[in-house]
Amino acid sequence: MKPPPRGNKASDLVAKTMEEPHQVASSFDELANLPFLQKYVDAFLLATGIPFLKLVPPEETKSSGGFEKGGNPFCSLVISSLTGCKGCLQTQQKLLRNTPRKLEPLHSHCFVGLSVFSIPVMDGARHIATLVSGQVFLRKPSERDFERVASRLSVGMGRGWVKKARKIYFQTPIVPVEKFLAITELIGDFAEHLPEKALRHSMASSTTEHRAVSSAKKYIQEHLDEPLSLNQVLRHVNVSRFHFCKIFKKCTGVTLTEYMTRVRVARAKTLLQEPSLRVSDIVFAAGFGSIAQFNNMFKRLVGMSPTEYRAARRNQALC
Repeated sequence: MKPPPRGNKASDLVAKTMEEPHQVASSFDELANLPFLQKYVDAFLLATGIPFLKLVPPEETKSSGGFEKGGNPFCSLVISSLTGCKGCLQTQQKLLRNTPRKLEPLHSHCFVGLSVFSIPVMDGARHIATLVSGQVFLRKPSERDFERVASRLSVGMGRGWVKKARKIYFQTPIVPVEKFLAITELIGDFAEHLPEKALRHSMASSTTEHRAVSSAKKYIQEHLDEPLSLNQVLRHVNVSRFHFCKIFKKCTGVTLTEYMTRVRVARAKTLLQEPSLRVSDIVFAAGFGSIAQFNNMFKRLVGMSPTEYRAARRNQALC
């Protein structure tokens, strides 16, 4: 395979991408295991007054997605009632079912009048997670509002439950509409950058990573525009095939072949953002053997063709 001539835009961008962490297909587990995620959630809750923010899997539609854990104390009390549990679950399922269908931020009011919203986390065209938040009032509730809610929830719960519910109900945060909309935009920005942060974290070599794995990663980055093989990498790291394949899969979660494919696609995603580069140049700069192979691998990992991805990125830049 012949790489692009030195000195052109493709080679310049290749040199740049070799110095930066690459973007490859993320998974929900990669997002959920980010070390900084909980710190961000804690800071967000403290700064905004919103009592609830959670990352849930994209396929989460049959259960509550953990909405009831933590968050607004009134919500936790509501689900102790059979009627409340059913109503809460219906609201949550509706959001989680419609988010992957519409792939846009969604807002809803639950049956007790609390506002909740969901935002899809996308990696290219793939929906890899959903951020859910809210559990607040957009206006100050009245005593009549509470009486209407209590009449539905308190059946069989006793007077003590109503007394406790009233106190917690009126302690629920009230977020003006303008602030609520600003908060949803803030979460939207976070959702947009979350996959990139996950990928940078997962692709970076850690201090505990095996020497052979770190060496192989570096070698792959430096020779990505060449037809690399497992034997070439093994000769470079000087480790037996069996041992290397075992530790590489353990450290990265994927085989060496899959890793190289992901990194090639990551480089291609970067190069596609340069409108003056032809797809044929990008194919070779990213180390693919043919345009057909490139198209197949790219669509498998990104969920859309290279042309569609380039168009989508261009549209995002114009917005």
